[in-house]
Amino acid sequence: MKEYLFLFRGGDVHSGKLSPEQNQAHMQKWMQWMGGLQEKGQLGGAQPLNTSGKQITGNKKVITDGPFMEGKEMVGGYLMCKANSYDHAVEVAMGCPILDFEDGKVEVREIQELKM
Repeated sequence: MKEYLFLFRGGDVHSGKLSPEQNQAHMQKWMQWMGGLQEKGQLGGAQPLNTSGKQITGNKKVITDGPFMEGKEMVGGYLMCKANSYDHAVEVAMGCPILDFEDGKVEVREIQELKM
């Protein structure tokens, strides 16, 4: 199996609009989805990301607070997935609960094997 990185964007905008019960039900969907991947041996790890960070730019290594972008474009978390092909990885990503929201996005990227 190859490894794929899922990058999650959007969806969080709506979390402030959910009631505590709705938020808990949505989090339960995440746990069920990731639990299913774990059972199949496809989950390599997953974590949400804080909204703050630092950015280092160019050969002068300028450090700025960030990220500075529209909220729906900011990466909110990631998941490492094992799949047989891109199509299989996309099929797995289709079950992601972030897609319950109109602006939810999952970017699927194959991880290249670095031979040293």
